[in-house]
Amino acid sequence: MSDYYEILGIERTASKEEIKSAFRKMARKWHPDVNKAPEAEAKFKELGKAYETLMDDDKRATYDRFGEDGLKNAGFNTQGPFASGFGDLDEVFNSFFGGFGFGGGSRKPDPNAPQRGDDLRLDIEIEFEEAVFGMTKEIKIDHLETCSSCKGSGAKEGAKPEVCKTCGGSGSIQQTTRTVLGHFTQIVTCPHCHGKGTVISNPCPDCHGEGRTTVEKKIELKIPAGVDNGSRMRLSHEGDAGINGGVAGDLYVVIHVKPSLYFKRDGINVYTKLELSPAQAALGDIVKIRTLDGEKEVSIPAGIQNGESVKIRGAGVPNLSKPALRGEHIVVVSIKTPTHLSNDEKILYQKLYEIQMGRIKAKGTVKERIKGVFK
Repeated sequence: MSDYYEILGIERTASKEEIKSAFRKMARKWHPDVNKAPEAEAKFKELGKAYETLMDDDKRATYDRFGEDGLKNAGFNTQGPFASGFGDLDEVFNSFFGGFGFGGGSRKPDPNAPQRGDDLRLDIEIEFEEAVFGMTKEIKIDHLETCSSCKGSGAKEGAKPEVCKTCGGSGSIQQTTRTVLGHFTQIVTCPHCHGKGTVISNPCPDCHGEGRTTVEKKIELKIPAGVDNGSRMRLSHEGDAGINGGVAGDLYVVIHVKPSLYFKRDGINVYTKLELSPAQAALGDIVKIRTLDGEKEVSIPAGIQNGESVKIRGAGVPNLSKPALRGEHIVVVSIKTPTHLSNDEKILYQKLYEIQMGRIKAKGTVKERIKGVFK
């Protein structure tokens, strides 16, 4: 069991000021944001527990007589105030040590510095063929633009921002807080001017002092050939205007492609189905196929089987990075058995059946003859 006095490196007769001084020194050494050693977190928690106990007269007296078990039996919390995290202790560090970055704290951004505008997203829907060949489409967006009346200052024409009376133009004020180490004064952002150091007493009527106004803008969007469902286009500086002269954000256009009732797309290839009669499949044929470029004649080889395909090269979707290169149009064959036959067709199919069965029987007779030779 650790000794609280040893943890802080002090004598048992140490005063509260000596305890504070020792804690401050050791905490600087073992804070996990400063010390990346594996044991730093555990050491830091021990420091908090030792400090919290020895700074309380009742807890210290109990600890001196009975140790840590005595604290438990007396009903005191022996886990320390920072057992589950460093949130409270980080506040102490930010005030006690002047905000040196402990606990992940970092210097707050200057509110008067240029700030980049927000990015925006716009979803649009286009037709299947428009995605294949590309198009130019007019889109409309509502975004923030720098107010033309006040040029972004937020003040009415002829007026100027005034020095904040609360902070005297510094953008920050002193604030005293009570922590486990006592009362400490820390520098905080001015709540009146929000750190700017100036306030606008006579705001611009067009933007109400914001420096930016919402404006509808029309943009000619050039959609390249070959975009697919879910493709995203980035339009630089078409988002919200920046603050204090900062650059505008970007506009991201997300494209949703309506599915085609005829074509099925897979990457840069497209698929269609073609129904053939048994005669066409057996004898072959030349048929007209609807492609992305219009109707084309396609040669179907004799003996093609159900589920096999014929490829039309260069008739698919353009490659997005190399539009001159296009995928394939793949025609998948489906052989359809007729269900309503005319009398003439029945006669022909019957004749075909007899011919085919006769061929099969003839093969069977040959087999029987061969078998007989070897008996």
